[in-house]
Amino acid sequence: MSHAEPTTSGVWREEFTVPHEAIDANGHVNNVVFVQWMQDVATRHFESLCGVEIMGSAGAMWVVRSHQIEYFLPARAGDSLQVMTWVVSFSRVRSVRGYKFIRADKGQLLVRGETEWVFVNAQTGRPGSIPKAIVQAFVLGSGTDKP
Repeated sequence: MSHAEPTTSGVWREEFTVPHEAIDANGHVNNVVFVQWMQDVATRHFESLCGVEIMGSAGAMWVVRSHQIEYFLPARAGDSLQVMTWVVSFSRVRSVRGYKFIRADKGQLLVRGETEWVFVNAQTGRPGSIPKAIVQAFVLGSGTDKP
């Protein structure tokens, strides 16, 4: 990803050009690649605000419980995309995060998704309470920011 920035609404944005390696036999970005990009942008957003130090001191990690994704239009090699991600909610051990992928030059929504993450103890693999410092580091967003 080439450029990233937070917004006051809690939405994190990155812009990048689709690489040829992301293209499948159908000539567009493979669905699995979008899921990988969702995970990657979520990780960078989290690390930009609080990630490494808090996770280390908590002895914890995030794991995915579920992904929901809708594909509207294809992305092709060379397309300039903007991805937006935001934290929708926190509960005791879970966090829901939203995503949008937009064709930057036309403002077209290509993909919309959501991931439910679970905060787990790195030693036991059991869910644990999300530290207050993590919850306080984020402004909850709705993804209604315009591209």
